[in-house]
Amino acid sequence: MTSTPFDLLVAVARGSGRTLGRQLEDQLRARIRDGALRPGSRLPSTRDLAGELGVSRPIVVDAYAQLASEGYIVVRQGSRPHVSEHVQASMSPARPSELTSGEPRIDFRPGVPDLAAFPRGAWLRAMRDALRNMPDAALGYTDPHGSLVLRQALADYLSRVRGVDACHSRVVVTSGWAQGRTLLLRALKASGAKRIAVEDPCFVEAWQAVEHLGLELVPVPVDDEGLNVDALAASRADAVIVTPAHQYPSGAVLSGERRAALLEWLRRTDGTVVEDDYDAEYRYDRAPVGALQSLDPRRIVYAGTASKTLAPALRLGWLVVPPRLTDRVKAEQTSSDFGGPRIEQHAFAEFLARGELDRHLRRMRAHYRSRRDALVQAVGEWIPASKVCGVAAGLHAVVRLPHGHDERAIMAAAAREGIALTVLGAYETVKRKRAPALIIGYARSSEAVIAAGVTELARIVHDVSRAAKARN
Repeated sequence: MTSTPFDLLVAVARGSGRTLGRQLEDQLRARIRDGALRPGSRLPSTRDLAGELGVSRPIVVDAYAQLASEGYIVVRQGSRPHVSEHVQASMSPARPSELTSGEPRIDFRPGVPDLAAFPRGAWLRAMRDALRNMPDAALGYTDPHGSLVLRQALADYLSRVRGVDACHSRVVVTSGWAQGRTLLLRALKASGAKRIAVEDPCFVEAWQAVEHLGLELVPVPVDDEGLNVDALAASRADAVIVTPAHQYPSGAVLSGERRAALLEWLRRTDGTVVEDDYDAEYRYDRAPVGALQSLDPRRIVYAGTASKTLAPALRLGWLVVPPRLTDRVKAEQTSSDFGGPRIEQHAFAEFLARGELDRHLRRMRAHYRSRRDALVQAVGEWIPASKVCGVAAGLHAVVRLPHGHDERAIMAAAAREGIALTVLGAYETVKRKRAPALIIGYARSSEAVIAAGVTELARIVHDVSRAAKARN
């Protein structure tokens, strides 16, 4: 089949420093994410595409096999390869007037990984093998705090990758971080805690959860070195929720000096730190800083989740709980839902044991780094008076604008044109004097979409500023 128009969408170059197969994979993956190749689109056969590109057929066979394992395409013997019906493109080229209700044309919202990159093939294999290997008893009412096989796998993984001091008896598997946070707050309240400190700014859900449970919320400011520990010490808080590896949303890393000060606060007050390690696996300029929990596992709770590394739909989270809180947290879980789905837990254990998560993270780090670089480059070119802040990590970046800009007006104007993003003010509990800032998630958009989106955003920033000056 040499007449297919899709043959024109990819090209490979020898001597580029990247293998021909990797070039082909990356280009096809990008076309699918961008929406140029839509769900159900037919692809050239391996023989035809190899002929068009002038490469050996095994190169195309391997590239198709890799994309099929990632869930981008479907390859079956005797039928034409095609783009998976389950893939959602990062951006549709539709005009704003053509969008369905609530669907952004360009999605810069933070907090969600590239869902199209979910390793469907590897997950299906793990799920199939988990079902095959699970004993019949594991399908019944088993340990409500997580299947033993997963708790052991998590203890090994967290110790190896994040340096966490973990044993399976102190690992509690939860339905995501949302449930884990609620269980912890209830356990802290039951143990006598009354005042809970949170970073300011922070996840909105964190302060909402504190207030919902009738605990006193204590906002503690964050700067370029992370949590202000002096302010924490003055707050008389019983516990604090922190994101030390990559503060959300500012992007700051808790400095060595602040880490030492936080540990001193812990030991002086015998308080509790809840370490939300939500996306520490994604650090692009150097190795991630180790988990804070390893420095005082008797007083620090470690919390992790698969929502940023794989997908929120898995609803898989975990806690490594200090001995003094373990029984209370487990009691809260037993009384609330008797644990999460066991089959998925066994599948995730298989996924971890095979190294599939490690492989997925290595692959996605390269993609996310490239997208962040594209964002930094586009912002520098089109909004040169701004500054991209925070370390090179995670799934979003903070773009600080010069004083005088109205971040919420920019967000509203962007939304009217089909561009979804958020602003720093949406995460603050206390209004403080600072430069306006946009929070831009780059995980779900290709480099081309990011460049185009920032170009449009630059025009919106200019138009909003000009309109404000005209009114004044």
